[in-house]
Amino acid sequence: MQMQEDKAYDEINITPMLDLAYVLLVIFIIMTTAAVQGVKVNLPKASNQPSLAKPKTVAITIANDGKIFMDAVPVTMAELSERLQVKKSQVPDLPVVVRGDAQTQYSNVVDVLALLSELDITQIGLVTQRLVK
Repeated sequence: MQMQEDKAYDEINITPMLDLAYVLLVIFIIMTTAAVQGVKVNLPKASNQPSLAKPKTVAITIANDGKIFMDAVPVTMAELSERLQVKKSQVPDLPVVVRGDAQTQYSNVVDVLALLSELDITQIGLVTQRLVK
C-alpha cells in the first residue's frame, strides 16, 4: 500500500489569511485614529473672548437675617447694584443664581429679583434643594 502523501491539496486553509487580515485591520484602525487626532488646522476666531471660556456664574445669597452676599462677599443693595453693573458690562449675558434661606423674608428675595430685572439680567436661576421621597 502506498501512502497518499504526494497528492495535491484540494482544500485551501484560510485561517492564516484571516489572521493576517485581522492584524491589518487593527493596524489600519489605529493609524486612522491617530491621523484624525493629529490633524492641525488654523481655526478662525469668532470674537475677542476665548472660545472655551464660559462666563462665571454670579451667586447672590440672601441669609436668614437679611444680609446679602455676592460670591460669598457681604454687600449692600447699592454695592450689589454697582458690582452687577460692572460684571454686566464685561459679560452681556451674565448668568446669576439666587440662593435664599428658607426662613428669610420674601421681600428680600423680591428686592434682589427686582434689582436684577432693572439691570436687564435675564439669565436667573433660583437654587432649591431636591425633595427626598
